[in-house]
Amino acid sequence: MKILVDATSLLLRSAGIKNHVWHWLRAMRAAGGHEIAAFPLLRDLGELDHSSSLYSPAGTWPRLGLLAFLNLSGNPCMNLAAGAADVFHASNMVRNAPSNAALTATIYDLTCRLMPEFHTAGNVRADELYVDRILKRARGLIAISESSKCDAVRELRINPDRIEVIYSGIDRRFFDAIPEAAPKPYVLSVGTIEPRKNLDTLLDAWAQLPADLREQYDLVFAGLAGWKSAATMARIQSTVGVRFLGYVEESRLPGLTAGATVFVFPSLYEGFGFPPAQAMAAGVATIVSNVSSLPEVAGDAALLIDPRSPTDLAAAMSRLLTSPSLRAELGPRSRTQAARFNWSDCARRSLAFFERIAGR
Repeated sequence: MKILVDATSLLLRSAGIKNHVWHWLRAMRAAGGHEIAAFPLLRDLGELDHSSSLYSPAGTWPRLGLLAFLNLSGNPCMNLAAGAADVFHASNMVRNAPSNAALTATIYDLTCRLMPEFHTAGNVRADELYVDRILKRARGLIAISESSKCDAVRELRINPDRIEVIYSGIDRRFFDAIPEAAPKPYVLSVGTIEPRKNLDTLLDAWAQLPADLREQYDLVFAGLAGWKSAATMARIQSTVGVRFLGYVEESRLPGLTAGATVFVFPSLYEGFGFPPAQAMAAGVATIVSNVSSLPEVAGDAALLIDPRSPTDLAAAMSRLLTSPSLRAELGPRSRTQAARFNWSDCARRSLAFFERIAGR
């Protein structure tokens, strides 16, 4: 069976979706038994880099141009692009599905619908097209969390029987990471600097900590500066004891994560949430929001906080920073919980899903 997967995110500056697609494709190819191809015309997956395309400009722009052409409504050339594929799996960039292959798709999250204020108008319109032209037409859907599935059933009125929850995996390097040396102990937050990540609340909470804790620890941010980030970036760069690392390469990220005393992720909405799952895999005491998929991913192995409350977040940080015994207790539980999410299992279940959809 040939499965053609939309991997356009690999040509873009992207975080969570790109991470999922890159690891997922490699895991399904490693599992064997089927031909796993990447659309549009992506053969070598290269090294994962969230800051730019995995291809050179000469390899990126023609492929994006091809996607734009094939996305024209009703364009019959999409059938030619699908070729002999038995299944065409849309990720989040395809808007015109082929009619000669079974259509499936991923539901990552519904943040554009639930929180449109955190997105550009163009992104919201594009997401609506994805819903109407892909998700509602697909023969079967994969949701990356129960939370995303429930949102899709409630908001899009999709039959739950059409949706299978298949969790993402975590890069094994986080489980085996050696902590990176640092000049000072630190609290870490990883993710794109954008309103949905709620980092201003983290800065407000940091300011509420006792002075001796802020003197003992740094607050470190790692990630790309994203949409509508200027005001938050100005605060990060002007606050004493706060360090901004920018984008951290994948090869360095496990060590940076493992070296943290505490990991904090106060996001307002996530379809899965790779950064806290990775921190838990590294055995780091973690604080996450009590919304969307994050309680599902964290289980009983992290502290949950109200992301709208700086006081709640400050109390959780203070509790962990002043209690080595609690951090030591959470470490093994975190690793056990994170071990639930592995790419081999994700690939096995995904291939079984595709076989069922294709009637194999």
